[in-house]
Amino acid sequence: MTESRTFDSVVIGAGQAGLSSSFHLQRLDISHVVLDADESAGGAWQHRWDALTMRDVHGVAELPGSLPPARTVQRANQAIPAYFTKYEREHALPVIRPVRVDRVENDPDQQRLLTVTAGDRVWRTRTIVNATGTWSQPFIPRYPGMAQFAGEQFHTVAYPGPEHFIGKRTLVVGGGASAVQFLGALAPITDTIWVTRSEPIWRTDDFTPEAGAASVALVEQRVAAGLPPQSVVSVTGLMLREQEREAERLGAYARRRPMFASIEPDGVRWADGTFERVDAILWATGFRPAIAHLAPLHLRSRAGGIQLDRAGRGTTAVVDPRVQLVGYGPSASTIGANRAGRAAATGVRRYLAR
Repeated sequence: MTESRTFDSVVIGAGQAGLSSSFHLQRLDISHVVLDADESAGGAWQHRWDALTMRDVHGVAELPGSLPPARTVQRANQAIPAYFTKYEREHALPVIRPVRVDRVENDPDQQRLLTVTAGDRVWRTRTIVNATGTWSQPFIPRYPGMAQFAGEQFHTVAYPGPEHFIGKRTLVVGGGASAVQFLGALAPITDTIWVTRSEPIWRTDDFTPEAGAASVALVEQRVAAGLPPQSVVSVTGLMLREQEREAERLGAYARRRPMFASIEPDGVRWADGTFERVDAILWATGFRPAIAHLAPLHLRSRAGGIQLDRAGRGTTAVVDPRVQLVGYGPSASTIGANRAGRAAATGVRRYLAR
């Protein structure tokens, strides 16, 4: 079923970047709808583990014209969805759910238009704002023997909470903020081993706005060159919070080891041939952009990423200005998402003015 109306824009995804984009599109009087794959508001936050509280998250920037939830012990997977729900209602944002987009392609009859297909439903639009984030695309590297491991394996996306690992020798894999947070929760209650591909970079100075801007600039350089984006966190360096100091005292971060060579049924084999018994592996190895539905538009460069305008600081796809990407590259952080929403709405208006 094809919607009879042609929209000026279709926003795909109703997380923070998608809601911010919708807010700014609405302020510019640009006709649009927001298609969200989830049953309810909250974006990826509604799927995070119960043990993650607002005190634990690394900051949630407010949506335009509102205040975020307080940093309390309230569960993040409840507080932020409630915040998003209220925001959608107060601003009457045109969100339709659940709608899981299958593909975006050129309209067969009018080449200037795009069609957005989800099952048997089709929306015709002049532009799109892609705000699908990364949560639906967890990344786990492949290692010899991992399918034969007799213990448990979890990715961040399915983390069951710290109590699940009591009494289990747990291998935490990854060099980002999630791995640090998991170790902070697990080391005081069970035996842990930390492995990373490279030596972690610890930040000892204050994370000032200037430092944040410098870190984001490194991500922008990659996007400007059409390279696959790195996360903003990967270039900011790691910092310990108060709730991770006990794990630090226990030596959880000092015992970091380089990656193992292979996985065996009851543990891992290190590069020097020695063996380490483990009961569980926790893969804090990140995510990849959820952009497979954009494949028909051939947006990727030869370098493997999607090149954005304004030397990587914008949101417009260089090869197709009908497409805006938010929550991609430098706007993948909660702070960058709001700025990207405004930039995307401006990019849509600029294209429509042509």
